[in-house]
Amino acid sequence: MRASQLELEAVVAVARHGGFRVAARELDMSSSALSHAVAALEERLGVRLFNRTTRSVALSAEGEQFVTEIAPALTAIRTAMERIDEHRAEPAGVLRLNLTLGAARMILAPLVFEYTRRYPQVAVDMTTEAAMVDIVGQGFDAGVRLEEFVPPDMIAVPITPPIRSIVVGSPAYFAGRKRPKTPAELANHRCIRRRTGSGTIYRWEFEKRGETMELDVAGSLTLDEGDLMLQAALAGQGLAYLPDVAMADHIQAGRLVAVLEDWSPAYPGLCLYYPSRRNIPARLRAFIDLIRQQASPRKTKAPGLPRS
Repeated sequence: MRASQLELEAVVAVARHGGFRVAARELDMSSSALSHAVAALEERLGVRLFNRTTRSVALSAEGEQFVTEIAPALTAIRTAMERIDEHRAEPAGVLRLNLTLGAARMILAPLVFEYTRRYPQVAVDMTTEAAMVDIVGQGFDAGVRLEEFVPPDMIAVPITPPIRSIVVGSPAYFAGRKRPKTPAELANHRCIRRRTGSGTIYRWEFEKRGETMELDVAGSLTLDEGDLMLQAALAGQGLAYLPDVAMADHIQAGRLVAVLEDWSPAYPGLCLYYPSRRNIPARLRAFIDLIRQQASPRKTKAPGLPRS
């Protein structure tokens, strides 16, 4: 009785994620195809590996024993495949990245488009979400986040220089209103609030000559994506707190006005991060090399990089 590696990987993935949807995404197949693969293996084994209900999927006792025994062997096979992949003359396969929407906009043109041009045998699969995820458990090769949010057990590769968030508003918004000169004066203004990936409301951060403060600003509009905040600010809905790289063209064109710039601190920029391991797939190594080859990361522009 033989089982394919795909069937074995399917069982281990479903066991790891406790369901078919995320496991299917990791294995780059549909949920129905994954379910059929698991069912086919169960039929040949004559044993139910999972107890399924409409709401949950859990390993049976036999399934737990099976996964415990096959998982190390599959890990060894994957490691051997990755080692061989390192020696390929041309990277191939699927490069899976997890990142915020703002980060995706920032790296798409200067990095991803160039990467796909150089390495046509690699398919790039980008998943955007505000919340941090376990990139190893979710089957991603790497993640992209601001440096301060990179997990400490990951290797980080800087993509951009430090970023500074600034407060901006449209000329229409400031018509008849005094521009704030200190953060405290924001209490007299409508602010566009940001909900972070964790669900909390982001507190605007300010610093000047050693004095720091964080403000939970007031406003009637709360958004969870930087580009939406930018559009709201351009429409005169209030003041927004956004990265300077996203605002430069709008400020130069007069569509937005920056205030409190002397209170705007810089913070570390975007990083690619990946697990600490010896055998990095050739497709990821090529992407890392491209990041490091970018001579002028300051050319990169992005609408509304989320700080969440």
